Amino acid sequence: MFVLAKDGSPLMPCHPGRARELLAKGRAAVTRHTPFTIRLKDRTKEQSEVDGVQMRIDPGSKATGIAITDEKKEIDKHGALVGARRGLVGVELQHRGQQISKALEQRAGYRRRRRSVNLRYRAPRFDNRARPRGWLAPSLRHRVETTVTLVDRLRRVAPVTEIHVERVAFDVHAMSAGRDLSAAEYQHGTLAGTEVREYLLAKWKRTCAYCGATGVPLNIDHIQPRCRGGSDRVSNLTLACVPCNQAKGSARIEDFLSSDPQRLARILGQTKTQLRDSAAMNATNGQLTEALKTTGIPVYWWSGGRTKWNRTTTGLAKTHTLDALAVGSLDHEQGDAIVRVPKQVLVVTATGRGSYARTRPDKYGFPRLLLTRTKRHYGYQTGDLVRATVPSGKRAGTYVGRVAVRSSGSFNITTAQGTVQGIRHKRIRLLQRADGYAYTVKPETT
Repeated sequence: MFVLAKDGSPLMPCHPGRARELLAKGRAAVTRHTPFTIRLKDRTKEQSEVDGVQMRIDPGSKATGIAITDEKKEIDKHGALVGARRGLVGVELQHRGQQISKALEQRAGYRRRRRSVNLRYRAPRFDNRARPRGWLAPSLRHRVETTVTLVDRLRRVAPVTEIHVERVAFDVHAMSAGRDLSAAEYQHGTLAGTEVREYLLAKWKRTCAYCGATGVPLNIDHIQPRCRGGSDRVSNLTLACVPCNQAKGSARIEDFLSSDPQRLARILGQTKTQLRDSAAMNATNGQLTEALKTTGIPVYWWSGGRTKWNRTTTGLAKTHTLDALAVGSLDHEQGDAIVRVPKQVLVVTATGRGSYARTRPDKYGFPRLLLTRTKRHYGYQTGDLVRATVPSGKRAGTYVGRVAVRSSGSFNITTAQGTVQGIRHKRIRLLQRADGYAYTVKPETT
């Protein structure tokens, strides 16, 4: 549990039992529900012993692991002085880059259609929009900003003295080839000396990949549709006759060929590993480096190979938070080890703070209704963390989760078990205001 001094300065985290004891004696008060934080009433930072903690970060494309640790020197059974790393808090930050990318693609589709239908012509403005140096797509910039935001929030409740970050550079060309490449091979990609259509005609032998038809017009088709996360890489393209192309549409290849497992296995065998996540990490590594330097705390960078070595040597499972716990230097020959692993992981999901749009569009992109400008009803706003106590009726029980408000006063509460509808606002008590994130707890994998 996080502990603050009387003046709000962060102190060393304590055990949950110690926090309950301080609250029961009236020596502390709860200042934040999630992550749970207490503030001492009778002690300042000068009156406390604060050794400091380390923050260890394992950046990821879809989720980032963060571990708060402290390191002590202990004497082992042989009398040697060894380092002992203790995991105090584990946090898994789940990004919403895919949601942002999907929303931008939907908006672009609306605007593209408005240019093509019988409406006032709007010339595209792609050529006169200069991008500054270091520009990142919104879905990628979100990963950097949410990571830095969470780091700043944790620094307010924990005395962080060092930041250790894993930094990995992915060789996407070698990953696409499935092997190490020599110097000259980097100049010859998949389409070297040919075009996409000619390459696909030769690869698929001028036949439809789905039915085997020959001598008919063939279309280029995405094996995994773009609307389902498929890319435009040539390994995700195939040839399909017009009937098969129309029948498949936007369906998953596994569903479309569920009755022909042999053909499905042959087509999937031609595809290659998706490089979307690796490309995202390569693009954001430098930005995250510069952003963390602005915190004023010493930042240390470590390779992914060292993290894997530390994790496998200590026998830890492969998770985001355990990878973060293994980031940094451990001298295994001298006896250094990880002696404590957090039993629970705080899952922080980026949800955003709502939408700037004042309308809801129809399927063609035109506004169909107006949204109210009043976001708070009866003192609550959608996204607030609340506790509802219903004494009787078919919804009797206690529910803790995020609330979705209505002007009628009948709210919905989303908990870890599901959504409970029709809870009156009089039965609800506020725990924490919405801050753009949703919080849940899960057990750590051992």
